[in-house]
Amino acid sequence: MKKTILTTVAMSIIFVGCTKSEDVSQNNKSALYWYKKISTEVGNYNLDKADSYYLSLKSEHIRTPLLPASIMMLAQAHMHEEEYLLSNFYFDEYNKRFATRTGREYADYMKVKSAFLGITDVNKDQKLMLDTVNSATSFLYRHPNSPYEPLVNTILVRLHMSQYLLNENIAGLYSRVGKDKASKIYRDKNKNSPLNMQDISLPKKGFFSKLLD
Repeated sequence: MKKTILTTVAMSIIFVGCTKSEDVSQNNKSALYWYKKISTEVGNYNLDKADSYYLSLKSEHIRTPLLPASIMMLAQAHMHEEEYLLSNFYFDEYNKRFATRTGREYADYMKVKSAFLGITDVNKDQKLMLDTVNSATSFLYRHPNSPYEPLVNTILVRLHMSQYLLNENIAGLYSRVGKDKASKIYRDKNKNSPLNMQDISLPKKGFFSKLLD
């Protein structure tokens, strides 16, 4: 019995020792080491590990020029995987720490694009749509004559079209059930839209989702 207990204790000590050794071995690495680790895990689509390696790079090498490159790599990777909140976290991180004027302009554009792509259901994502309209409008104000201006304007037009058609759809539903006051509220919203129905060509089917394709 004593022998068994001693063996168990010894194995526990060895296990803890090995774990600590592994932890220590992951500290005090070069910035290039962590950057390569991030790149490898991004290439393997293992973004949880890539995120954890970024934290190690950030904590150990706060001034390395590989940090902004890593941030943008992770922002793009999360965007590719349709993880738009995480993508925007990294774009914000880049803007706070490293953005030059040109870099900020690009990161701001990518945030607008990421938010737009995050709209999957116009019925459920109405707040996100409004926030994205505000972000796109702010972008055009902050970055006049930007090379991204045509792309942001395209996003804005699609969002306005979606909002307009959504309001018309809701107004039509209320009208059909005899709730004319409620119907008028949604039609009045469209009076302030920069678009009108004549500006919109409806797709043959699935027009809400089609607008966001």
